[in-house]
Amino acid sequence: MFWRGVIGYLPVNIMQGLAGFLGIIVFTRLLPPADYGAYALAFSVMSLAHMLSFTWLEAAMARFYTERSVAEGLPDHFTTLYRMFAWLALALPAPVALILWAWPMSGALKAAIATGLASILVRSLVKLAQERRRAAGDVSGAAVLDIVWTSGGFLLGAGLALLGFGGAAPLAGPGIAAAICLIFALPVELRNLQGGRFRPALAGRYFAYGAPVSLSLILALAIATTDRFVIAADLGQSSVGVYQAGYSLSSRTLDVMFIWLGMAGAPAAIAALERGGKAALDAVAGEQSALMVAVTLPAAVGLALVAQPLCAVMIGPALRDGAAHVTPWIAASAFFAGVTTYYLLTAFTLGRRTPLLLLSMAIPASANLVLTLVLIPRFGLQGAMWATLASYALGAVAAYALGRRAIPLPLPWATIGKVAVASLVMGGAVLLTPQLGGGVVELGAKAGVGVLVYGIGALAFDIAGARSRGLRLARALQLRLA
Repeated sequence: MFWRGVIGYLPVNIMQGLAGFLGIIVFTRLLPPADYGAYALAFSVMSLAHMLSFTWLEAAMARFYTERSVAEGLPDHFTTLYRMFAWLALALPAPVALILWAWPMSGALKAAIATGLASILVRSLVKLAQERRRAAGDVSGAAVLDIVWTSGGFLLGAGLALLGFGGAAPLAGPGIAAAICLIFALPVELRNLQGGRFRPALAGRYFAYGAPVSLSLILALAIATTDRFVIAADLGQSSVGVYQAGYSLSSRTLDVMFIWLGMAGAPAAIAALERGGKAALDAVAGEQSALMVAVTLPAAVGLALVAQPLCAVMIGPALRDGAAHVTPWIAASAFFAGVTTYYLLTAFTLGRRTPLLLLSMAIPASANLVLTLVLIPRFGLQGAMWATLASYALGAVAAYALGRRAIPLPLPWATIGKVAVASLVMGGAVLLTPQLGGGVVELGAKAGVGVLVYGIGALAFDIAGARSRGLRLARALQLRLA
């Protein structure tokens, strides 16, 4: 199931990468720094509101689908989740509107936040449909839904930015795209409710499981976004735009890879544990973690090495110089964050020890708050980068240590060592590549050298089975041609 997901979700990974990179290219050029900063702040507010309200339902859909299907209780599962969604959807708009009306802020920022908050309901319904498809092993269905939502959201957002909607445009586009997706996806999902009954016991169980997940994600959001609000207060909204540009470029590049492997790995791990026990889980988790390190660690190193030419190509002139300074630090931070979120923290959801998940996120969140408040006023954007890297590294250590009390997950130490050596060799080769004036030519040359050198190292060390899998593929092609 894991490798089927890896292959099946590859088009999603490609589309998310294209949309993410094009979003940076387009929005950093169409939006002035202040509007781009408003978008960054509004996105943080929207994410917080979503996590406070609906994320626990999405988590319960993913975690309990297999269990309820084995027990032949899926109609009750769906009815309970969607009934809770309906109640929350009716209860939330009034207080949200009141808070938004009373909160003093600029008109542009208020418009962006209002747009993001208005899109939460449709976004959550699409997420529920995605989680159901992923949990059921419907790779193609989940992939198609994600591709349409991602591509449509980018195109609509870019069009709205051209029309002058400012910082609200990148949020309105995905919201409209989600509503369009629901026209086709929601009737299919609602058919799953037929014959089901709302069960308060299930609702309580789902909330007990999902609420700590939501709160832990809020803490993760705090780590990722607290610095923006402190930067805005100390350095101004334009500095938020500069920081967000470099942050988005690094984190989005690595997030695409982590999300891809997480989309394949999480459902496979749950199915393996429910159907085959700990031994089956260890086999799946071992493959996932080895492939994750083999792909993302060299990517983080490569991002740091090509920060200058990459920002020259990807980011608008008003933001690129500052973003190039931010990118290497956030690349390292994004590696620790991705490994923690998409692998180490799954120990708590697999073991249903979500209160421990909350504790594991409270440690780096608290550290980040203290470091941000201390370092940013004194060192500016550099202090924000130091605080972010230290917090995510501490979070990885805390997640690994506490995760062993839930379900110990294997760490691929041999693969980590091989990847580190291959990445060091790759880094030396990239640093020796001549400077070619920046831009596309220099970026292409350095990226090409890095990929080639790391690829040779991956084959030489047989990283994550690269050599053995390559030989099997070559034999299969040879037999097919024969």
